[in-house]
Amino acid sequence: MATTYEFPSDLLAGQEELHQVRAELSALLKRLPWSVEPMDGFCDDTGWRKVERPASPGWTEDEQAEVEKLRRREHELAVFVSTHRFWAEVTAPDRVAARSDLKHAREEPARTQTPQ
Repeated sequence: MATTYEFPSDLLAGQEELHQVRAELSALLKRLPWSVEPMDGFCDDTGWRKVERPASPGWTEDEQAEVEKLRRREHELAVFVSTHRFWAEVTAPDRVAARSDLKHAREEPARTQTPQ
């Protein structure tokens, strides 16, 4: 018997915003210098692979604040999604499949899982 999960709209919205915040944070971190604080560049080839970093000017206060804001929102949303009342309605063995369906709900509006 296949199970279709009817996710509440607030849970779907929370998961969608979590995807967006994580994408924003990831993009921001890729654009920022590798070190929060100003640091000299370095080259270390003593280990099994060579590690090289250019000098880092560090992050501005605004950049640090933006990263902190996004991380805080990411945490709030992750807590909201993972503790939502909906999960109490899903039997323990089906929660992993339901959680996976929720994560991919925006890709496929009506996914179906077969409980194990």
